[in-house]
Amino acid sequence: MSLQRETHSPQLSKGEIFEVLRNQRRRYVLQFLKQDGNPVELGDLAQQVAAWEYETTLEDVTPEQRKRVYTTLQQTHLPKMDTAGILRFDSDEGIIEPTDRTNDLNVYLEIVPGSEFAWRELYLSLGAIGCALVAALWLEIYPFTLVSELAWAGLLSLTVTIAATAHIYYERNMRLGQGEAPPELSYRNGR
Repeated sequence: MSLQRETHSPQLSKGEIFEVLRNQRRRYVLQFLKQDGNPVELGDLAQQVAAWEYETTLEDVTPEQRKRVYTTLQQTHLPKMDTAGILRFDSDEGIIEPTDRTNDLNVYLEIVPGSEFAWRELYLSLGAIGCALVAALWLEIYPFTLVSELAWAGLLSLTVTIAATAHIYYERNMRLGQGEAPPELSYRNGR
C-alpha cells in the first residue's frame, strides 16, 4: 500500500526544517526512515525510537516505554512531520512513508559537548593565525622572515586543507540516515 499524494509545496525554509527537527524524537524518526527508505508501521517505528531513546536493545524496550513513544509519535510528531511534507503518515493504517523531502533533507548535526573544539572556532583560529602571519611578514618581524612567504602560504594552505578534510569526514558521519543509530547516539557512545 502506498500513501502517494501530490505535493507541490515549495522547499522548506531552514526555519521550518529546524522547527520540525528540533525535537530529538523527530530526528530519530527521520533516521529510521532514511535507513532503508521503505514504508514502516508505527509499532515498529515506536519500538526502534524507544530503543534509541532509552539506549537499550529492541528486545529490552518495555511495553510502557514503547507505548509512551508510540502515543506521542501518533498524536504529535508524525502529524507535524506529515504537514511539513517530510513524511507521509496514514494515521488510520499506522503507516509512515518517506517522501522526496525525506531523502532530500540532509541534516548535519554538529554536536559540541563542552570539551570539544567546534569547527567554526577552528576556522576562526586559522583565519586569525593567517592574518597575524601576514602582518608579521609585512612588518618583517624576526624569526618569521627566516622562512619564505611562499613557504608560509603553503604551510597555511596545507593546514586549512587538512582541517577541511577532517571536517568533511566528521560531517559525513554526523548526518541523519548514516549508520544504524542516530548521530547523537553514535557520538555519545564514542562510535
